[in-house]
Order: sequence, then C-alpha cells, then structure tokens
Amino acid sequence: MTYHDEQLKKRKFEQFFIQTFPKVKAFAWKILQSEEDAEDIAQDIFVKLWDNPEIWEDKETWDSYIYTMSRNQIYNFLKHKSIESNYREKVIEEDSPSYEFDIYDQLYAKELQLLIKLTLDNMPEQRRKVFQMSRQKGMTNKEIADNLQLSIRTVERHIYLALQELKKNILIAFFFYFS
Repeated sequence: MTYHDEQLKKRKFEQFFIQTFPKVKAFAWKILQSEEDAEDIAQDIFVKLWDNPEIWEDKETWDSYIYTMSRNQIYNFLKHKSIESNYREKVIEEDSPSYEFDIYDQLYAKELQLLIKLTLDNMPEQRRKVFQMSRQKGMTNKEIADNLQLSIRTVERHIYLALQELKKNILIAFFFYFS
C-alpha cells in the first residue's frame, strides 16, 4: 500500500469513525449503563474495524454489521463479567481454612506474575517498552509518545495489543488452572 493509499484509508476511516463511534458507544451504554465499559467496547470494535476496511468502506453494510458486532462484543463482555463474578462468589463461599486458601492464592499469584513476565518478554520490543512505561512507570500516553517519538495513536495501539495478548494468556491459564 502506498503512502497516498494509506492516507486515503486513514481519512475514510476517520470520517467513518466520527459518524459511527457515538452510535456504537450509545448502544453499548444503553445496555451496560457504564460510560467506561461502553467506551472500551466501542474502542475494541473500531480497532477490529480498522483491520477490516471492506466492512466500513461499504456504506450499505455498516449499520447491520456494526450492530451485530456491537451486540456480540457486549454479549462476550457480559459473559466474561458473569464468569468472573461467579468465580469470586465461589472463592468467598469456600469453607477451606484460610491458611490453605492463602497458600494457594499466593501460589496462583506467583504463577500469574510469571505468566505476565513471560508474555511481556515475548512481545515485540517497542510494544513491551510502551506497555511498561504505561503500566509500570505510570506515564501518560502523551509522555510515552513524546519519549519514544511515536504518535499517540501508535502508543494506544501498542497498549491495546499488549493488553489483548495478556488477557488471552491469562484466560488460557485461568481455564487450565480451574478446570
């Protein structure tokens, strides 16, 4: 893809984003009743859409496809939240002695820390740097962008990809650990 094609794609997506993002976020908010969750859902959807220009370049399929995508994303979010809530309730209800729970809890925490470290170690260097600056050093996206001479959108994309990778690995570990 040439530079001109890339710029054209960015402009088209920006117009599409400005036109559609508020609708997606409002739809998510109506169901979730949470501004933060609605924003996260909408951002996740638009990151996926960026990678699939055939969807947003065809104006005839926008509404139905984006509605379906939003509904599925919200459904998955609620399902995950339900699983998480059920797990918390199960842990609280367990009658095991507290010292036994503490030992298992500490072991699981150490395994989780190791998994996070391994996941970070296997990330591309730039993504790892951005993520560590954001989460470990508490830097803002603008500070990271200025420090590494990147655009803020690139910093956001690196953080998003790092979080997606961590979530995926943690979920896999979660299912193996508790199954």
